[in-house]
Amino acid sequence: MKFYNKRFLLLLAVAIVLFGCKSKGNDSKATELSENTKPNVILIFIDDMGWSDISSFGNTEAKTPNIDQLAAEGISFEQFYVNAPICSPSRTAITTGTYPQRWNITSFLSNRKHNAKRGIANWLDPSAPTLAKDLQKAGYATGHFGKWHMGGQRDVDNAPAITQYGFDTSLTNFEGMGPKLLPLTKDAKGNLGRIWEDAERLGGPFTWMQRSEITTGFIDAALNFIDEKRNKNQPFYVNIWPDDVHSPFWPPFEDYDLTKEDGKRALYLAVLESMDTQFGKLFEHIKNDKTLRDNTLILFCSDNGPEPGAGSSGDLRGFKGHLYEGGIRSSLIVWGANFIPEAKKGTRNNESYFSAIDLKPSLLEFIGVQHPENSLTDGEQLFETLLGKSKTSRQAPIFWGRPPDRKTFEGFDKPLPDLAMRSGDYKLLCDFDGARPELYNLEEDPQESDNLASQYPDKVESMVKKATQWYAKMPQLEKQKDRTD
Repeated sequence: MKFYNKRFLLLLAVAIVLFGCKSKGNDSKATELSENTKPNVILIFIDDMGWSDISSFGNTEAKTPNIDQLAAEGISFEQFYVNAPICSPSRTAITTGTYPQRWNITSFLSNRKHNAKRGIANWLDPSAPTLAKDLQKAGYATGHFGKWHMGGQRDVDNAPAITQYGFDTSLTNFEGMGPKLLPLTKDAKGNLGRIWEDAERLGGPFTWMQRSEITTGFIDAALNFIDEKRNKNQPFYVNIWPDDVHSPFWPPFEDYDLTKEDGKRALYLAVLESMDTQFGKLFEHIKNDKTLRDNTLILFCSDNGPEPGAGSSGDLRGFKGHLYEGGIRSSLIVWGANFIPEAKKGTRNNESYFSAIDLKPSLLEFIGVQHPENSLTDGEQLFETLLGKSKTSRQAPIFWGRPPDRKTFEGFDKPLPDLAMRSGDYKLLCDFDGARPELYNLEEDPQESDNLASQYPDKVESMVKKATQWYAKMPQLEKQKDRTD
């Protein structure tokens, strides 16, 4: 009896060991993910790039093979919007998940006098909710590398440091407080120069480097941060927001047979291609490291439409500063080797529409971080759409307000509209008082060429009411009705 008991116990022990090993083998990936559950996130925000400037979005004049490869392995979204047609408010929206009007940032931040003239803040209120703050509290390492432009520019030298918005570390350009990279220039004849020299007083340490290489400078700093956190087994959230492809255009002239006389478009395309080459280093680093490749989500888009004569939004109407599609529609690419279904990789989503304020709640849900109770938000949770598991669009309307210094524009025979709203397939544009309405069916007319306002008076009346009420409710807002300068 004792023998059988011992034999039974021995067999039981062996079975337990074998079963345990088998379970461990089958679930090794799950175990690994349970220890490193939280995925890494990299948000790339390009400056002044048009909707169709990436070659995978239709550019035939320049090649962007590294970004195109990201699209070939991820999902491209054709109806993604930013929440302002100009820099600072667009950055405020994607940072906070709220409309920038809530923070009185409605155009690019400038010097104090210019800001006061336009009725806008000098910097983003540091009490604003940010994705970085939420992730920092959840144990993420957070880093911002690149342009900030939400405070700390020109003579505004007492703005909060970038680290006060939830970032552990930062490296910026001449439009932010803290360590920075500042641009040297070298033209086709080898003449050297500096721009934004006064930015040295806006925080340091500072490093001067060639304007054509600054994107690499930000990427190198980000990669050092990423590798350090990977080695510590700590999830990270990283912004990489280059100066490219904003003017003035300083491509590496030694790599292009160009001079300044070749014109804005040629110089812009050279900067675009150079930027793509520099980002190739980041993409390859992530893909070649299994730990990073399997647990990193990359989002790539631009802050607003292109500068006229430089970038292009294809057939879309309007440019940077405009509430027409060319000013606010951005080419979004989402890449995640382990998060996007194989069948969806390399696909294009031309059905779902949503905006930058929706990214914050979507990423929090994706990561599994609970949105802080009573936290201010204007965004909606759409992470399954981001990952190709749904084609749901934003349910609430998207609203926009015109930058106070963009009422008129050369080439337009009438003043530009003040407000815009998208609801379903329809987009409305009107003035602050609801006058001069324009209505477009974007499903049929993304070029906004056929104004349907006279054909659908009831729809116009309803949408005008919602748009003007939205604008009237925005807190801390100095109304801009008379600010047309």
